[in-house]
Amino acid sequence: MADQTHVLFVEDDDVIREATQLALERVGFAVTAMPDGLSGLEAFRSNRPDIALLDVMVPGLDGVSLCRRIRDESTVPVIMLSARADSIDVVLGLEAGADDYVTKPFDGAVLVARIRAVLRRFGHAGGGDRADAGLAADDGGVLTFGELEVDTEGMEVRRAGRPVALTPTEMRLLLEFSSAPGTVLSRDKLLERVWDYGWGGDTRVVDVHVQRLRTKIGQDRIETVRGFGYKLKA
Repeated sequence: MADQTHVLFVEDDDVIREATQLALERVGFAVTAMPDGLSGLEAFRSNRPDIALLDVMVPGLDGVSLCRRIRDESTVPVIMLSARADSIDVVLGLEAGADDYVTKPFDGAVLVARIRAVLRRFGHAGGGDRADAGLAADDGGVLTFGELEVDTEGMEVRRAGRPVALTPTEMRLLLEFSSAPGTVLSRDKLLERVWDYGWGGDTRVVDVHVQRLRTKIGQDRIETVRGFGYKLKA
């Protein structure tokens, strides 16, 4: 069906790949499943999926490297899958541009819920436009913070007059900060608002995305308030 959400799934374990593909197709997703990173990259370029699920440890081109390749070409949402919850695995995947991660073994229903949460953030309803990021900008104008300009309607960011390329997750994170400059936002609150977690999630997701955002908009623009969270300098 034309309005089906298309999932690229890269996993080298035959049993996990086939079982997960069936579980995703059962709830209405269209799935392209590949056993290694190189075929996954080819499938991504050929099919342009709505979301990519990438196992970290796949042959040919590992999941982190594949995520970097995808991120060089697209802002499509990426969820990393890992058999380990080690900090190195998680941080490497997130730093490569992943939007979220899920630790294996995972329950099929949990994976579906995480996929749908990411797609809601990106505005996909079978390939729809980006969703509103939750920022209430009454005047619909451009918010200015020093040399940083945030266009809340055009979803564009400029730093010293130059465009800044953000992923949708980074944009949503910046919009949350921009909606309350000078206000400390806790990691849990950001997980709830940006990642759509109605439950406690891994705050490393927030920390890595904040660091990625800082490298793009200025290291001193977002301040760490130890023990509480982060705030945007007005």
